[in-house]
Amino acid sequence: MIEPSEVNAQARKKENENMKFRAFLKNHADEETLDKQFSKWHQKLFEGYDCSKCRNCCKMYSGSVPKEDIRKDAEYLQMTEETFIKRYLCLDSITGTFETIHTACDFLQKNGECLLGDLKPESCVKYPYTDQPERLYSLYSVLEAVEVCPVAYEIYEQLKNEYGFKRLR
Repeated sequence: MIEPSEVNAQARKKENENMKFRAFLKNHADEETLDKQFSKWHQKLFEGYDCSKCRNCCKMYSGSVPKEDIRKDAEYLQMTEETFIKRYLCLDSITGTFETIHTACDFLQKNGECLLGDLKPESCVKYPYTDQPERLYSLYSVLEAVEVCPVAYEIYEQLKNEYGFKRLR
């Protein structure tokens, strides 16, 4: 597995190759088959991976907290909703969603754990979305994840192998 500190640089070196593979998939992959392939590699590679040793996603993105989660998150942290919002969140005026004030995510602790524990937002739990359906229609977001997540990077490399994709030199 690629080291978390190396994933962005290595993905950028392969940016042209990754874009060509994306185009190849768009033109040649069967949606259902591709979803199964993504899911297979997701399960296999995440099985023994400890995300708390990486947390690139938490370091490179702000968190997003759905309105309906604010009450239970505030209670979990033993504070009022108002205090929770004031301390950790800002309202994105375009999307109407609550985002953490900072990037890296304000809930990321020094030990790599999430301050919200098991209440972490669904978007965080599902990241990098490589086991979600309709990957064929969201390959740009996969490419973004490939630059952040070591597992997403490795999944994409395994797919290149499966498809016999000729790598660029």
